[in-house]
Amino acid sequence: MEREGGRPAAVVAVVTERRFAQRYREYLEKEKLLNRQHRVKTMPDGTVALPVLGEALREQHLRELRNRVAPGSTCALAQLLDPVPSKKAQSCSPAQRLCLQVSRWVESQGVTWSAALEADLPRSWQRHGNLLLLSEDCFKAEQWKNLEPELWETVASALGVQRLAKRGRVSPDGTRTPAVTLLLGDDGWVEHVDNGIRYNFDITQCMFSFGNITEKLRVASLPCVGQVLVDLYAGIGYFTLPFLVHAAAAFVHACEWNPHAVVALRKNLELNGVLDRCQIHFGDNRKLKLSNIADRVNLGLIPSSEEGWPIACQVLRKDAGGILHIHQNVESSPGKILQPPRSSEMEEEHWPHPQQIITNHRGNGATRDSRRKGLSVATKPEWHRWAESAETRIAALLQQVHGKAWKTQILHIQLVKSYAPHVDHIVLDLECRPCPLVG
Repeated sequence: MEREGGRPAAVVAVVTERRFAQRYREYLEKEKLLNRQHRVKTMPDGTVALPVLGEALREQHLRELRNRVAPGSTCALAQLLDPVPSKKAQSCSPAQRLCLQVSRWVESQGVTWSAALEADLPRSWQRHGNLLLLSEDCFKAEQWKNLEPELWETVASALGVQRLAKRGRVSPDGTRTPAVTLLLGDDGWVEHVDNGIRYNFDITQCMFSFGNITEKLRVASLPCVGQVLVDLYAGIGYFTLPFLVHAAAAFVHACEWNPHAVVALRKNLELNGVLDRCQIHFGDNRKLKLSNIADRVNLGLIPSSEEGWPIACQVLRKDAGGILHIHQNVESSPGKILQPPRSSEMEEEHWPHPQQIITNHRGNGATRDSRRKGLSVATKPEWHRWAESAETRIAALLQQVHGKAWKTQILHIQLVKSYAPHVDHIVLDLECRPCPLVG
């Protein structure tokens, strides 16, 4: 178990004189009370402290040690503030350690350990500081319910955390509220640091995706100095913060309708020292009153951000236009992929990641030039088809919103992650510029 600073948390130990230590050890091993994850420790006064499973130790065990195991011995409980892991614990995987400690504790409660219970233990989890988020496919058996809440203390001790939560299915309520239950601890607030940016949020109320780190790194390196950006789905600041902290955007309008995410977003803006360069717009972004202000618009919603496309067109600057960063889940078949051309056929492009395609288009009804300027890695044809379809729809929306023709150009397609089998989370960078007036 670890404290916040990474040091081991205190463990319970039974302390006695050195001459009685071996008899104590044999009894504790027989009763499955000995904590094998930590080493026996000699105390400054010469006594010996034997780490035990404190949650299973009872007063009757202490009486047995004093009166029957070693009559005349001094038997006391103490806390080892800096316990040393045993050699076995150091070579044991977290999953093995969990199985070992939980099985021993379960049997100490008079419950027969079984293969079914072992199969019901978690095999994966997310660590958020001193909080561990378990997957939804574990601890489903009815036997576990009779062992709560002490069960969660045993699990937390085995995995080295103070708090536990369990994931459920994401609620389809529009705000993507996670169905997370706090099993152990007073609150679900955690902190993550990505690329030097601090993200604080309540894990029971807000989503956090580790898989989006590639896109957060990419937007952090975009040339946004002096630019105004609108983030239509800001959440806790996943992309708002990289745009402000690293890409040096002059100002960001952050839109979010989940009240819990808004609380976290404001806190994160303050923690990272950029609160003065961001305005939070709480509520439905489809009713946003802003227009004619944005050099860039981020549409970071999956599976699709299509409902935000009209407002994205509305907030682009009428005189100069800007760039849309459109997130989308795209289904693809396991068939052939498009191979990159030889390096001699490629134009050099300066992007922070290699997954890209660059395609020229002359937009809004004009003949489309689909000649590839550069294709740096193998990409999927479904990505191209979706990007071209999105470009056509955006061009029509721009003309409808602004009352004149705009040119659109696909600058880049970025793979963020595989969302599901044959479903890819991608981002389309679409440049949108108003056509000059003729005559």
